[in-house]
Amino acid sequence: MKLQTLYKLFFVVVVTVFASCVDTLDKIGFTIQPENDRVSVGTDTLKLLSRTIQVDSVFSRTKYPILGEYIDPVFGNIRSEYVGEFYYPENQAFKDGAIIDSVRMTVSYSSIIGDSLAPMRLAVYKVIEELPKNKDYTNFDPKTKSDMSAPLGTKTFTGRNNTYRTETYYSGNTTQTIKIYEIFTKLPKSIGEDFLNEYKKPDHGMLKNTDTFREFFPGLYVTTNFGNSTILNVNLTSLNIFYKYLDPKGSSTKTDTIRTAEFRLNITPEVTQINHIQNNNDQLLAPNDKGTFVKSPAGVNTEITFPISDIYSKLSTRSLNQARLMVYALPEANQDEKVKLSPPDYLLLVNKDSLKGFFENRRLDDNVTSFYASFNKETYSYSFGNIAAMINYYKKKKKEAFDLTYCLVPVDITFTTDQYGNSKATAIYNQMKPAAVMLENKPEKLKLDIIYTAF
Repeated sequence: MKLQTLYKLFFVVVVTVFASCVDTLDKIGFTIQPENDRVSVGTDTLKLLSRTIQVDSVFSRTKYPILGEYIDPVFGNIRSEYVGEFYYPENQAFKDGAIIDSVRMTVSYSSIIGDSLAPMRLAVYKVIEELPKNKDYTNFDPKTKSDMSAPLGTKTFTGRNNTYRTETYYSGNTTQTIKIYEIFTKLPKSIGEDFLNEYKKPDHGMLKNTDTFREFFPGLYVTTNFGNSTILNVNLTSLNIFYKYLDPKGSSTKTDTIRTAEFRLNITPEVTQINHIQNNNDQLLAPNDKGTFVKSPAGVNTEITFPISDIYSKLSTRSLNQARLMVYALPEANQDEKVKLSPPDYLLLVNKDSLKGFFENRRLDDNVTSFYASFNKETYSYSFGNIAAMINYYKKKKKEAFDLTYCLVPVDITFTTDQYGNSKATAIYNQMKPAAVMLENKPEKLKLDIIYTAF
């Protein structure tokens, strides 16, 4: 009985203390903070403006060029070709007694855009002058450096031809096997004979190092001259010189044996490779009340104007805490999913004035003046998150009312993961893979939702 009485007494004390605490907490903010220093929170919406702009050319230094032509009913046509030098490893050699058998060029690829069964024809031309350095822009015309009198070789192909090999990749417990398709184009045997004759000269002639080799063999120009239904995403381009030689007493019975070998060169990141892109964007540049466009490679970008001057008076007396930007895409429901151009995986939001030099100087997003967003298939949108830092940066810099003009640019991004599993962008490139999408520009969709605080 005494114990029960003690429990009741303890309960009354706890309730009394709790009630007094609540009463104190209800008034604590107003007791400490002076009346004139109270924080107020406000919201606003800034309507943005957008338009589609032509891209004349982009910085196109890439190890994965695209080849072919594709006509899209919505986004117009894309035509691509490329020119490249071949990397010459200085330990490359012919065996003694070599006799040239044949020469071919191999184009390897693992993915395509367009009709995989439509016939196309590849054509190869000889480059006769050294390719320009630091001129890796998509408006460079390979014909100006090539012998266009006749192709060295041609080859008709389809996107999913019967010539392929498989490669297997392992990642943790996952195994992935992919098909690498190959187009073999026969080239004149004389190319291999010229290589061999030069190699036989004292000190291997112009094959003694990479610089003299570039003069001897400036490269190949690869294009298509028939078909407009397929674009290949090229993985590797190789020059293959096949030859035979005598291996004295090389067999198990110690008799002379004729063997075969290959002198192989590849276009690699160490040498110049330029993608030449041609686009027909007329239908995308026409006035359109539905939306704006982005298209890669070297197609069109969307330009967005942030009319900060409309809210500048509020910015002068308040702190901008949040400005969220989401860009919505419009699906093309009538297109065949198997052949249509897909939305870019990533869009870069970058100041129009900073765009020149961004890729050439290998800049990265800083989440202050440049941002990137990935495509969300569920919401069909690109979310750039809170870009208040951008507005605050220019507010501090300009000191007066201003507007901002930014571009949405399709990009490829390379990520690295640290030991803690955090992923970070380490390289951003102009996207060279064909992609396109229409972006909504209605005021209720293209806007900034803003949160201010004021004292």
